[in-house]
Amino acid sequence: MFTIEANLIDLFNRRIVPASIAIENQKIHSITEIETTPNQFILPGFVDAHVHIESSMLVPTEFARIATLHGTVATISDPHEIANVCGMEGVQYMIDNARQTPFKVFFGAPSCVPATSFETAGATLDADAVKSLAQSNDIWYLSEMMNYPGVLQGDASVMAKIAAAKAQQKPIDGHAPAVRGAAIQQYSSAGISTDHESTSLEEALEKISYGMHCLIREGSAAKNFDALIPVLATHPHMTMFCSDDKHPDELMLHHINNHVKRALALGYNLYDVLQAACVNPVLHYQVPVGLLRVGDPADFIIVNNLTDWHVLQTYIDGEKVAEHGVSLLPSVSISTINNFSAVPYAPSDFLIKTASNPGNVTVIEALDGQLITRKYIAKGLQKEGYWVSDTERDILKIAVINRYQKNAPPAIAFIKNFGLKSGAIASTVAHDCHNIIAVGVDDESLCASVNKLIDTQGGISVAFDATSVQCMPLPIAGLMSDKDGTTVATAYAAIDSAAKQLGCTLKAPFMTLSFMALLVIPELKLSDKGLFDGNTFTFVE
Repeated sequence: MFTIEANLIDLFNRRIVPASIAIENQKIHSITEIETTPNQFILPGFVDAHVHIESSMLVPTEFARIATLHGTVATISDPHEIANVCGMEGVQYMIDNARQTPFKVFFGAPSCVPATSFETAGATLDADAVKSLAQSNDIWYLSEMMNYPGVLQGDASVMAKIAAAKAQQKPIDGHAPAVRGAAIQQYSSAGISTDHESTSLEEALEKISYGMHCLIREGSAAKNFDALIPVLATHPHMTMFCSDDKHPDELMLHHINNHVKRALALGYNLYDVLQAACVNPVLHYQVPVGLLRVGDPADFIIVNNLTDWHVLQTYIDGEKVAEHGVSLLPSVSISTINNFSAVPYAPSDFLIKTASNPGNVTVIEALDGQLITRKYIAKGLQKEGYWVSDTERDILKIAVINRYQKNAPPAIAFIKNFGLKSGAIASTVAHDCHNIIAVGVDDESLCASVNKLIDTQGGISVAFDATSVQCMPLPIAGLMSDKDGTTVATAYAAIDSAAKQLGCTLKAPFMTLSFMALLVIPELKLSDKGLFDGNTFTFVE
């Protein structure tokens, strides 16, 4: 047994009281009020209510070593990124790695692998596979149901997956960008209880009215905090904080603690803020994370004050796992897993012939800080019978290449707002099927950026020209590194900087790039099979 004296932030009685907290056998043994006023505060640890750990480019054990520095003790984690590459074996890989850390990772059963039938993934998880996962004690919920058209149409496979979660009394996560009115009422009535895709306050409030919890997302690419934080004032018990996707350099800076600081700086009630950051995910997903009550697991953090929220110590199950910005968790041996068959391409593979009557082209308009895109019609630039990038108007070639087959022809289109003036960038992190995706100014650079990733069997790359390419390998499914978190964050910051040296104006170029193949987010995206309209769920020229 050991004791800690601190000002206890009691979230259930909504009070702050000086207390001595006794910890024994990984649990809170007793809480005793004291007369003296300590110069530190104790509260439950933060919980990320929806995250794809793979997007940090770190395995769970390395993610844990950084997240705990910021007071995070648990995550509600959807492993559908690696599932799209390696299937059930990929899900098990994440579970096995997470078992090697005291950090609490609660995985869901991926509901949409692949996300749609309009793209090529490395694996398929059918209804039987999801049912098997839902019955496992390692699985806590059904991951985001991105196939909202399937829910609305009553697709047999989709409904069987939902039924499998219901049979195990496990929550069902939602994913319904811009779905409103009768459609969102029908979607929620299927038993779907959360959504992290609202981009306006009105959309979030409508979903809450149908019983869906609002997850306020602030990741490296999708940033909805400013638009949605007013929900906290009116519906604190229906609100949670999440990052969804967070790159390693940004994770080094902050995590859910940043949601807390920003909300408090805006004047939101302390207890409402911590209700969203600590309590609601634990209660909703019914996970064994302590909330500083007698008998709870001893999961808590100690902060210096309620102004700057500097995390002094983080405890999980009574074990001190971080102190004064230093992780006390050891690195563990990291194995690799992958699925990669693509072979090198030639620059000529990226040519696009103009039509017999050339004119306008349909362009994906990327939006900084958003996953949604817009459809943009522009007069195309042609040269010697081919469509080419137009740097003056920032209309560049984008390509998606099937990584799971040899010699599959690239799907090619045009995209706006990447800002590159020369070269190309590419990645095998391309939600959700994780084929190779690249944006470039010229075919030679585009091809060089792609071929470098084929050579390394996954990663992110920047081609300065046809011969000079910088690469950050991601040997684990083309999604994650086998290096420690600090090394990965440093390497990512360097390649992010390289992309911006080419002229890219996006805050997170590679994170934004990764979502340009996510067909279930409107309006226009590109899969390995072609340009896709997310509003009509059809291919377009």
